[in-house]
Amino acid sequence: MAWLQLKIQTTNQYVEQINTFLVLFDAVAVTYSDAADQPILEPDLGSTPLWEQIWISCLFAEDAEGNKIVNFIKAQTDPEAILQYSLEVVADQNWERAWLDDFKPMQFGDNLWVCPSVYDPPDPNAINIILDPGLAFGTGTHPTTALCLEWLAKNPPKNQLVVDYGCGSGILAIAALKLGAKEVWAVDHDEQALDATNDNAQRNQIDLTQLKTCLPEQTPALQADLLIANIIANPLMELAPHFADLIKPKGQIVLSGILATQVAEVNTVYAEWFTMGPAVQQEDWVRLEGVRK
Repeated sequence: MAWLQLKIQTTNQYVEQINTFLVLFDAVAVTYSDAADQPILEPDLGSTPLWEQIWISCLFAEDAEGNKIVNFIKAQTDPEAILQYSLEVVADQNWERAWLDDFKPMQFGDNLWVCPSVYDPPDPNAINIILDPGLAFGTGTHPTTALCLEWLAKNPPKNQLVVDYGCGSGILAIAALKLGAKEVWAVDHDEQALDATNDNAQRNQIDLTQLKTCLPEQTPALQADLLIANIIANPLMELAPHFADLIKPKGQIVLSGILATQVAEVNTVYAEWFTMGPAVQQEDWVRLEGVRK
C-alpha cells in the first residue's frame, strides 16, 4: 500500500488550526519539523515549544484528494497560513524500522551497551540495555545522555542509592541498576516518562522493588549517594537547593543538559553546596560533576 504525503510550511500560530483540519480529513500521521534552522535549546520545564517556521508532514490514504484538502484549509484560514506545500505519493514501509535504521547499538565505557530490540547485542557478556526510540527523551544518541552514560560506565554506583532526576525513558536509572546500584528513584514531571521508565525497566528485567518512580512533588526526603540530572541549565540552577537536600555529605552529583556557554553560571550556583570538578564537553554540550560539601 502507498500513501499520499502532504507537506505544508506554516508558522507556529497556525499549526493547531491546520492540524485540526488534517485530522478532519483522516490523516493517519502528522509530524512537525523545523523549517528555518531554529534550534530550541532552552525550553521551559514541562513545555513543548514549536519553531517559528514549521513543516507539517502528514500521511493520508493514497486515494485521498490532496489538492481538495489544501484548498479547504486555505478557505478556512488566513492567506498566510500556508506558505507553500507539496504532495507526493510514497511507498509503504515499516516506519518503525525506518526510524531504527538511524539507531544502532552504542557502547559507553568498556562494558556498557545500549541496543535497539531489533539488534542482537554486539557483546552478549557486556551490560546491555535494550531500548527503542519512544516518546520519552533518552536513548543515548544525544550528547547529554551519552555524557551521563559514559560517567556511569566509568563510575559504577555499586550498592548506592541513586536519584535519576528528569528520568525520561529511564535509561540512566536502568544503567545505574545494571551497574550495581541498590536502589534508584526515577523522578520526572511527565507521567508518560514514568510509564516509559517502568516499561523499559521491565523489558530489561529490572527488579522493580529496586526502582521507584515518582513525580517531583512525591519525592521523599532522601540522602542519596548519587544524583544524576540530565535536564537543561535553567531548571538545574533552580533545583540546586533541592538537589543539595537530597544528597548526603560527600555524595556525588552529575549534571548534564548544559551548553558550554553556561558552565560558569551553573558552577557558580552549585558551588554553594558542592565542590565542582572540571567540565567534560561533547559537541556543544557539557557534563558537570561535584561532591556535596
